[in-house]
Amino acid sequence: MYPMRPTPMPKPQRLSLSFSSLPSSTFFLRLLYLLRSFPPRLSLPYPIDSLSCVFVTNGEELVQKGMGRKEARFGQALQVKIPSYFRCPISLDVMRSPVSLCTGVTYDRASIQRWLDSGNTTCPATMLPLPSTDLVPNLTLQRLIGLWSSAYASCSPSSAVGDAPVAGEILRDLRFSASGGDPIPPLRKLAEFLSSDEVDEFDKNNLVNAGGCASVVVSLLHGDAVSEAKEAAITVLIVILTLDSIEEGNKKITISELTSDVRRSVSALTRVLRGGSSLESRIDAARVLDSILAAADAECKFRISEEELVQELIRLIGPSDEKGTAMDQRAIEAGLACMVGLSASRRIMPLMVRMGVVAPVTRVLGAESAAATVEKALRVMEAASGCAEGRASICEDGAAAAMAVVRRMVKAGKAGAEAAVAVLWRVCHRFRDRRAVEAVAAAEGVVTKLLLLMQSGCSPAARQMAADLLKIFRVSSKSCITGYDTKTTHIMPF
Repeated sequence: MYPMRPTPMPKPQRLSLSFSSLPSSTFFLRLLYLLRSFPPRLSLPYPIDSLSCVFVTNGEELVQKGMGRKEARFGQALQVKIPSYFRCPISLDVMRSPVSLCTGVTYDRASIQRWLDSGNTTCPATMLPLPSTDLVPNLTLQRLIGLWSSAYASCSPSSAVGDAPVAGEILRDLRFSASGGDPIPPLRKLAEFLSSDEVDEFDKNNLVNAGGCASVVVSLLHGDAVSEAKEAAITVLIVILTLDSIEEGNKKITISELTSDVRRSVSALTRVLRGGSSLESRIDAARVLDSILAAADAECKFRISEEELVQELIRLIGPSDEKGTAMDQRAIEAGLACMVGLSASRRIMPLMVRMGVVAPVTRVLGAESAAATVEKALRVMEAASGCAEGRASICEDGAAAAMAVVRRMVKAGKAGAEAAVAVLWRVCHRFRDRRAVEAVAAAEGVVTKLLLLMQSGCSPAARQMAADLLKIFRVSSKSCITGYDTKTTHIMPF
């Protein structure tokens, strides 16, 4: 019998994480996501101080061991952003003493204690009621922050770098202004902060979401502030809703805040549309309104559609100068987008027609406009033709509106062409208005355009409406109809 050799203890293995195509900030977020899954008081299966991480950047390796750093084939310094999970959702600074609430969200002890001492009984991030206000130290996160800040001395909790201090200052100023201060300076700083290319996307989204700035900005819009403050709030909202660097979830949060009291939101936007200090502010108000309408149902649209709002939208798509000659394409685009959103509710169109929507839309169709603008104008005209008042207005003045529809039929894409055919079909075929039939029949190339539409892959409904219109105009274009009836694909010249 040979004596048994003692089994050697396994050597502690090094945790090697190699992300050759990821920046260091993304690496930290991935690592932290895994570590945050442990409960606050749960210890890791190995001391976190003994972690050995290997970073690979462009083929160059930096070995980090324990609490120190070892340089190895490293050409230039690694620039590291502060991971978002290291920041308190309230102050946006690196947490010194992270503690967790019963909702599972971790805050810096000083910040959450001030929040609770102020009489709040909800979680600041989730806004859920707190059945318990006990604060549980998140030791795992605290040790990870300590390791990270020791490895990168410039990123210590006592001296947070990056844009978090600026964001925290802006957020504090915003909340102070909501309780009686001047909101214009912090709103302008916030718009500049969010639109800056030098600010990290994580900082922007943290401020919008965890910081709750969307709620504060909307409350300032709803308040009794001066018109200039409302315009500043609208500028911030436009930046949030249109900027690509803002996540879709944060945009939905902002729209949800706006629609939580939709009447007050629309009332404030209408006020800016009526008396905005510049055309730019009126355009921004219309664009915010368009975002609200996109999220609202037909009943909500009907409730918020008032004469003053419709009147201001009509004024927005009209001439932008005192002489009545210049037309701003951005204003027309924003105004028509809102009209398309409102017209989704059929009960609104009679009001819009009585307010005179057909004439300015006809003017837009007669001017040189982009294809997207023409498409929106044709869709508004289609909605107007769905009511008796709208059809009567389209056929007035020698059916000028119908003639404008014919001219732009094939210059607005598939959706615009189908909307144009629907307008002509209603006034010429279904309701047989003589003025419209005579005007459209006399229009140049109307049959050619209808044939082109039928061969362009349009919807079956649009193809049937075009065929009905061709039958009406067969007297003046008999030869063309014959070519169509024989199913030839060649369109004969006229």
